Amino acid sequence: MKGFRSFILRGNVVDLAVGIVIGAAFTAVVNGFVSAFLTPLVGLATGATGDMSRKTFTVGATKFPYGAFANAAISFLLLASALYFLVVLPINKLHERLAPHQDVQAPKRDCPECLSPVPAQARRCASCTVSLPAVPAQAGETTQRAG
Repeated sequence: MKGFRSFILRGNVVDLAVGIVIGAAFTAVVNGFVSAFLTPLVGLATGATGDMSRKTFTVGATKFPYGAFANAAISFLLLASALYFLVVLPINKLHERLAPHQDVQAPKRDCPECLSPVPAQARRCASCTVSLPAVPAQAGETTQRAG
């Protein structure tokens, strides 16, 4: 029982549960907005009167509720765009701002003994501790080493 309690009280499980509840509430708000405002506007634009979500067409004896599909599609697009612009974009920008910038990697060469990568200016391999041959200085590059 103690293990289950520690699992439930872990931060990511609680955050996930809160996110699901808030997502369900946000979905209800978006669906209400779509059915109250956007679906009637689509109905006005297409010349339909009344509740657009109840519109159907019939082929043979089968009814196809295209209005319900239009309502669901509008809800999905509105919900997806709201989540993208209100959650994903700000989080990505915040992550870019707070993320540490990657340091420029020093040029590397392979150790002749163990073939592990070592910095080009290294005098000894960190893996096998073999002494490495000196690298000739390139044009315009001066190296001063103390010691």
